[in-house]
Amino acid sequence: MNNSINQGLDFTLFPPKTVLIHVNFLLLLKELAMLQSMTGYGKAFGTFFNKKVTVEMRALNSKGIDIYLKLPGTYKSYELPIRKQIGKELERGKIECVITEEVIGGDTKVSVNQELAKAYFMQMKTLADAVGEEPKDYVASIMRMPEVLQTKESEVTDEEWKELQKLIVEALKNITQFREEEGKSLVDDFNTSIDRIENLLLEVPKYEELRIEIIRERMRKGLEKLQENVDDNRFEQELIYYIEKLDVSEEKTRLQHHLDYFRTTMAAEGAMGKKLGFISQEIGREINTLGSKSYHADLQKNVVEMKDYLEKIKEQVLNTL
Repeated sequence: MNNSINQGLDFTLFPPKTVLIHVNFLLLLKELAMLQSMTGYGKAFGTFFNKKVTVEMRALNSKGIDIYLKLPGTYKSYELPIRKQIGKELERGKIECVITEEVIGGDTKVSVNQELAKAYFMQMKTLADAVGEEPKDYVASIMRMPEVLQTKESEVTDEEWKELQKLIVEALKNITQFREEEGKSLVDDFNTSIDRIENLLLEVPKYEELRIEIIRERMRKGLEKLQENVDDNRFEQELIYYIEKLDVSEEKTRLQHHLDYFRTTMAAEGAMGKKLGFISQEIGREINTLGSKSYHADLQKNVVEMKDYLEKIKEQVLNTL
């Protein structure tokens, strides 16, 4: 756990309920956070039925689940269950899954797609005549063209499908582990930014008395310019009215609550990226309100710094599962 979380915290600044919430999340963060990144990579391979099969997966951030699946013709009929398996496990992200097979033994029946080869030959001959190239043997080139050489596809047995599923499960396990490792870095970055915002929030009270004096002085100077006789009692009443309008006690409490809620959400299981995004929006609202009520140069600087750290959080939330 980040030791800076509870450094310099003055719980007297916040109501007892807020203190209880803060203590609760400190206890929760002692456990390993389950937050995951949407970025990941996983690979698995195995040998069965005279072939080597490789399952390779890559994941990037996305609002939903977007799966690109490339399969050899042998496994085309299993595309739907493979997609469901990937979507259920990875939940969100732009997922690229490529499954390849390589025959390594046994009888392999290869045929030439003659119609396709003839078509390639006519196209190449026509192109050669058009550019004035001397006629030559195009067969070697044609045999390397896509789908000219075809391997006879054998029927996939239940046993082979089970072996393939094992590889898919292993690749999913590896990509999930990768995401969890990336998630630990995200948690550290989030905690750093949340701690900084929290420390800046704890500096707000020291500006509140100064802010009242600034407002009182501005009002007095304004009345002096108007050359009005001022009733001190009425002046104090008006001053209290403006001070109440600019009171930030509720904003401080709500902002602290949102920061604590962000931390407890990070420690929860499951996909929390969207929820963290919503919480960061609420944090932004309270920071903006603090800024609109600041009326003090140093307090405004604090608000700007808060916004800077919040932007870092929002950027990282986009890559959080």
